[in-house]
Amino acid sequence: MTVSRSVAMQWLALTAAAFVLLYLLAPILAPFVAAAILAYVFDPLVDRLCAWKLPRTLGVLLVMLGAALLGLALLLIMLPLLQQEMTQLTQRLPQWLDAAREHLLPTLQQWFGVELEWDSAALKQLLIDHWQRAGGLASGVLLPWLGNSSSALLALFANLLLIPVVMFYLLRDWDDMLARVDGLLPRHWHAQIRKLAAESDKVLAEFLRGQIAVMLLMSVFYVVVLWLVGLEFALPIGIVAGMLVFVPYLGMVLGLLLATLAALMQFGLTGDLLMVWAVFGVGQLLEGMVITPWLVGERIGLHPLAVIFALLAFGQLFGFFGLLLALPMAAVLLVLLRHLREQYLSSTMYLKP
Repeated sequence: MTVSRSVAMQWLALTAAAFVLLYLLAPILAPFVAAAILAYVFDPLVDRLCAWKLPRTLGVLLVMLGAALLGLALLLIMLPLLQQEMTQLTQRLPQWLDAAREHLLPTLQQWFGVELEWDSAALKQLLIDHWQRAGGLASGVLLPWLGNSSSALLALFANLLLIPVVMFYLLRDWDDMLARVDGLLPRHWHAQIRKLAAESDKVLAEFLRGQIAVMLLMSVFYVVVLWLVGLEFALPIGIVAGMLVFVPYLGMVLGLLLATLAALMQFGLTGDLLMVWAVFGVGQLLEGMVITPWLVGERIGLHPLAVIFALLAFGQLFGFFGLLLALPMAAVLLVLLRHLREQYLSSTMYLKP
């Protein structure tokens, strides 16, 4: 075995060990992965503030404060509207039961040819009793469960608190850490690794910029079109549906469920409900066939089958954060595969001896 082949085998073994270690540590890596993603996203903003002669620590604090205020503003917009929606749901539920008895019950009897009995008063009372019992869930079931699961809750809160701490240190020391990693690279592979890293960074930057543009455009689309349809909760539902498009199909499915609930409360079983469904159908086609290919797909260059496989594979390995990392990591792997393909096509394994 030659020296170069021995070195290659050593690097292959180290890479395999690193992947195994990542897989074993996956349950505790979530806050670090989340902080690393956020640090990568906000590092250009910190660099821009530093270019304005601000100390880097101050720039990091300003960027994190701005991100926290933006998240708080979204919560202040969303929570009261969702609370209002749930209140309307409880108020209109008896009306739905009466409408179902008057319209749905005769249709079912005609279809199946059987006599069906519907005691609206008993059903209403049953729902009210269960709703009141659900109000005591916190004291009867939830609080004891929280007491028994105190260690899990402490771990959850610790992870949530760990994200901004890790993010702060990553943002503050980002350039220094990159310089240290660069200094550890093997010198004879240094240029090639730097080239791969630069291309991967370019692909990731293109992905992030394109994905943010998709989220903003889809949020505007859903808010405006749902408002034109006349839906009362167009603003929160449109924001949720648009901002969650970075997880494939999650934004559309969750937005459709919320919009259906709001439309049933507001319009009932009318043609307006079909209009709401049509909005999400058009939105899904627009996002999948026009906006995402235009702003993201062409920049990354992933085949649809590769996208599906990446989502399934990373989701299986790393859970929810695997879904978030699937497309950017697949894009980075695509860069590596391109270079391997170039080396293979120029090697003696491919060329005739």
